[in-house]
Amino acid sequence: MTVTISRVLVTGGAGFIGSAVCRHLTRRGYGVVNVDKLTYAGNLQSLKDIAGHPAYTFIKADICDEAAMLEAMTAHGVDAVMHLAAESHVDRSIDGPAAFVETNVVGTFRLLGATLSYYRSLPPERRAGFRFHHISTDEVFGDLPFDEGVFTEETPYAPSSPYSASKAASDHFVRAWHATFGLPVVLSNCSNNYGPFHFPEKLIPLVILNALEEKPLPIYGQGRNVRDWLFVEDHASALELVLTRGRPGESYNIGGRAERTNLDVVETICDILDRKRPRAGGGKYRELIQFVADRPGHDRRYAIDAGKAERELGWRPATTFDNGLERTIDWYLENGWWWRPLRDERYAGQRLGGGLSVERTNPATPAGA
Repeated sequence: MTVTISRVLVTGGAGFIGSAVCRHLTRRGYGVVNVDKLTYAGNLQSLKDIAGHPAYTFIKADICDEAAMLEAMTAHGVDAVMHLAAESHVDRSIDGPAAFVETNVVGTFRLLGATLSYYRSLPPERRAGFRFHHISTDEVFGDLPFDEGVFTEETPYAPSSPYSASKAASDHFVRAWHATFGLPVVLSNCSNNYGPFHFPEKLIPLVILNALEEKPLPIYGQGRNVRDWLFVEDHASALELVLTRGRPGESYNIGGRAERTNLDVVETICDILDRKRPRAGGGKYRELIQFVADRPGHDRRYAIDAGKAERELGWRPATTFDNGLERTIDWYLENGWWWRPLRDERYAGQRLGGGLSVERTNPATPAGA
């Protein structure tokens, strides 16, 4: 069943994935109401291309403010909510888990309250097509062995970090609001995203920018941890299909079928930069790689079986990892206007994730994912 949706409220639309969703939906002809608190990782410059579009509206607000969320939905008469607002960096959750509980758990709870009130105010014919789409992560499933297994929609939850635990809790609240109160929800759990406009604390942009600035490229442990990589624009197209074609109460795993070790990713970035932006001194970027102590609770491997989304929604990733990584590196080489202020003012590459009481001895941020 495909539902007709005209206007969508997107929470966290100034973040990395959220901004990609806002750009995608606006280009696809939807009305978009972007609600974002604009924390350190929120950046309206990521929405520069659609800022003046007549179908796009930005509201600065906190998802923990239930009244503000209800007012936004009511004032704009939305047909759906896509919930992407979240604290999302594992290392930051190790240093300060309270913010993750407040935003990811309490914020989702408040947003669900506002959405349920709004949903109940709609006439029956509009309720039939309304959707609350909760966007989550594969990290809720925990740790996989290096050489076997994949995450499916039936995989039991086993979060390892404060971040993944907070997202697991929010997933459970969303399902409870469907089972208990009849709110028509759909959920999706994605693998590691990458692409343009990615905040530079994350693996791929961090390595690109550190390399360009001739800084060390620290890697946790031996770099053997494996992640499945998904180009952010492919993810945005999948999320539209989950929203409009997904069955209420169901969840869909979205992945790129592109498993790579962290070391493989870093070395590939180095090799591409050797071609596109050779080092001034004539050396190779791989010479900047440094192996450092692992972070606490570092999951070995994530791997997603996206078969359900492929069968039921007709979605497949359009971008290979090699092509997407090259496009991403090109974007960072060409768009210093976007990332330089972030490096100067918000995040310069300092190490995170030492833990609440762990003394940090290495100031560089390891390239872990």
